[in-house]
Amino acid sequence: AQQAAIAEWEAQRAKIKGVLDSMDRAEIIGDSATKGPLDSDVILLKFSDFECPFCALESAKMKDFIVEKPDVLYVYKQFPLVSIHDEAMPAAKAAWAAGQQDQFWIYHDGLFAFQDKLSEDYYVELAEQIGLDMAQFERDRNSPEAQAAIDKDVALAKKLEIGGTPTFIMNDLLIPGGAPLDFFKEAARRLKA
Repeated sequence: AQQAAIAEWEAQRAKIKGVLDSMDRAEIIGDSATKGPLDSDVILLKFSDFECPFCALESAKMKDFIVEKPDVLYVYKQFPLVSIHDEAMPAAKAAWAAGQQDQFWIYHDGLFAFQDKLSEDYYVELAEQIGLDMAQFERDRNSPEAQAAIDKDVALAKKLEIGGTPTFIMNDLLIPGGAPLDFFKEAARRLKA
């Protein structure tokens, strides 16, 4: 059974590598929010859903990871699981709209910190608290561009055959949500070497 599991893991890694190798860095990053140097040797993609409780837990861990590994490029990929989460898509669009005013990360933190409040009222309240230009925020989150940006992330997730959230990919290494922080640090160290 272990050999089968290893073979499956290697096949998945080869698949991921094939997909990512066929795209240039600008395509992989797309319009996504990032932290860290854009030219880093190590890219960490997080496929995430704002209504997913595990994604919220992992976002706290990623804060620590980014502090300890400032040389890694961290990229947030929107993967709203709309079949199970009613608020995942509206939250994703609101976060994207905040990103158009360079406030994605603070908005992201607000969504994950108050997951139980995800709603139309809260998206507006959070935008007001952050001090966003509200007319622009409303335009942006309801725009076809918002939907297109999220659709692009979802299409990438499907190409990579990612089924759930949170899922992390560091270069071509698939890391399941729930892996300890040390695992991320060690993977980053090895990929750097």
